Amino acid sequence: MEQSLLNIGFGSTVVAERVVAIVSPNSAPMKRLKDDAKEEKRLVDATHGRRTRSIIVMDSNHVVLSAIQSETISQRYAMLGQEE
Repeated sequence: MEQSLLNIGFGSTVVAERVVAIVSPNSAPMKRLKDDAKEEKRLVDATHGRRTRSIIVMDSNHVVLSAIQSETISQRYAMLGQEE
């Protein structure tokens, strides 16, 4: 079974089949989610020092930060689904 990779910006990718949610980081619950993941060492920072513009929740309960807008990542995710 071939796994497709979702580009989350600046050369970073995640396995598309393992993505549970792609959300905007602006709300208080999302900030709490990020802080909790950092405390529990489940946070992956893929922003390369830039501002966090989206949070990706994985099925492994890891939280991935990206500097790409959540709408852009969602569009890329949707395009992967159409290629199959």
